Amino acid sequence: MTATRIARRFAALKSENRAGLVTYIVAGDPDAAISLALLRGLPQAGADLIELGMPFSDPMADGPAIQAAGLRALKAGMTLRGTLDLVRRFRSEDDETPIVLMGYYNPIYRYGVDSFLADARASGVDGLIVVDLPPEEDAELCLPARAAGIDFIRLTAPTTDEARLPVVLARASGFVYYVSITGITGSAGADAAAVGEAVGRIKRHTGLPVCVGFGIRTPEAARGIAQNADGAVVGTALVEALRASLDAEGRATAKTVGAVADLVASLAQGVRGAKQAAE
Repeated sequence: MTATRIARRFAALKSENRAGLVTYIVAGDPDAAISLALLRGLPQAGADLIELGMPFSDPMADGPAIQAAGLRALKAGMTLRGTLDLVRRFRSEDDETPIVLMGYYNPIYRYGVDSFLADARASGVDGLIVVDLPPEEDAELCLPARAAGIDFIRLTAPTTDEARLPVVLARASGFVYYVSITGITGSAGADAAAVGEAVGRIKRHTGLPVCVGFGIRTPEAARGIAQNADGAVVGTALVEALRASLDAEGRATAKTVGAVADLVASLAQGVRGAKQAAE
C-alpha cells in the first residue's frame, strides 16, 4: 500500500528530528483568489501540513476570530464545492504538502457523503477533521472516508480519560489532534508542560503522530509545544493576522498575503528549533 501524503510528511519530519508546523486558514477568507494565494504561500513560508477550514454558519467549537472568518468566506460566496476547487487548484502546483479539511458534518451531509468523498479524493484532499462526529457515528463518515483512502483524524482533549481514549483512537488515521485546552479556539494559551504529559499518555495508546492545537499564538509557544509533540497547529493567530490586514470593508489589501506568510515563517522558525533546544 502506497504511503499517504500525511504519512510521508511525518516520516520526513521524523528523519529530520523535528516537529511539523500545521497551519489553519478558512477557505474563501476573505475571498477565493486571496485564499488560493494564501494556500500556495503557506508551504513556502514554512508550513508542513495545511488544515483548510470548511466555512459553516454554526461553528460551535470555534472562537470569535474563526467564526468571523467563516462568515467572511460565506459572504464572499465560498461553498464546500468551492473549497474542493481551491484544493484542486493548489494541487496543480503542489503535490506533496498534505491538506486536511476541518469543519462540521452538516455541509458534507448536504453534499452527499459518497459524492463528497469522491470529489475530495479527486481534488487531492488527504484527511478530514469533523469536530461534531463522535466515534459512535463512525459509519456516517469515518469508515467511508477510510475506505476512500482519506485519513480520518480524531480530536482528543484534556477531558478524554483513559477509558474513552481507546474508543476515540480505535479508527483514527493520519495523526491525532490533541486540543490542548478546554474551550473554544483562541480562548486561552497552551501549557507546554501539561501538553507534554498529555502527548505521552496519548502515545501509549497509538502509534500515530500527535499534533497539538488551540492556544498556540507565538513562535515561543510553538517551540514549547514542538519539544514534545509531532506537530504544532496554529489557526486563530493566522486568522487574526489576516483580519488585521483587511480594509474597513473586510476586503484584502496588498498586505494580506504577506502578513500571514510572515507569521508562518516566524512560527516555523520556532518549531524547527524545538527538538534541538530540548536536547
